[in-house]
Amino acid sequence: MTGTIFDIKEFSVHDGPGPRVTVFFKGCPLRCQWCHNPEGLLPAPQLLWKRTLCTGCGACRVPCGHLECQPLGRCCHRCIHGALSLSGRTWELDALAARLLGYGGMLRSMGGGVTLSGGEPLYQWEFAAALLERLRGVHRAIQTSGFAEADAFRAVLAETDYVMMDVKLADPAQHRRYTGVDNAQILRNLRILQESGTPHLLRTPLIPGITDTEENLRAVAALAGESPVELLEYNRFAPAKYGLLEQEFPLPDLPAPNPVDLGWFRDATLSKL
Repeated sequence: MTGTIFDIKEFSVHDGPGPRVTVFFKGCPLRCQWCHNPEGLLPAPQLLWKRTLCTGCGACRVPCGHLECQPLGRCCHRCIHGALSLSGRTWELDALAARLLGYGGMLRSMGGGVTLSGGEPLYQWEFAAALLERLRGVHRAIQTSGFAEADAFRAVLAETDYVMMDVKLADPAQHRRYTGVDNAQILRNLRILQESGTPHLLRTPLIPGITDTEENLRAVAALAGESPVELLEYNRFAPAKYGLLEQEFPLPDLPAPNPVDLGWFRDATLSKL
């Protein structure tokens, strides 16, 4: 069994309890217009181009024999200036599990573990579930949108010790407008998660004028019930990554984050934070 991974970050501190090794799965069924990991959206490997480092020498255009370069039309290994890199690598299950288990003793001693993120780990749910099974004995967490068939969600949940799940927009029409998909599956899997007894954290990114409205946050609070909630500040550096993919940021006119008095929300969820 193989999976496509676009990054492995060692000792991240915002991806679950304690220090983590975070594995970023490539491919996502959502198209959130504010996405800060656009290199994780498509399932296939992609070329990242740093325009400011490119001298136009043409070395990358010379045909090469690297298998990973064939679909890209350029060699991602020949640039001596570091202008090109590859987002996405195919991993054998055994090899990836062995690498992650190599951190096991150290992570356990520090109260940390391994987190699967993305992209969307449920997009490659069979590989994710198999990998998590191999990692038993290490604390296992996932970061997910919750968008998946119920059976896939349950299969991954069964091998997970902690879940961080996004609840971005409560209104189905708004969810479809800004993420490209309906939220019916997400809300169904939210109920599955809440009934499972698995420790979890719900997260809402505060996107100016879209998710940070009082109407949306009150609806999110109602969906959360007794689940803990974290409000995430908008990542203002998200647009920079789109240039590496030669793409335009979908929300070029998004206003800067405006300090909002969310005391009422934090008070309502204080016992859960």
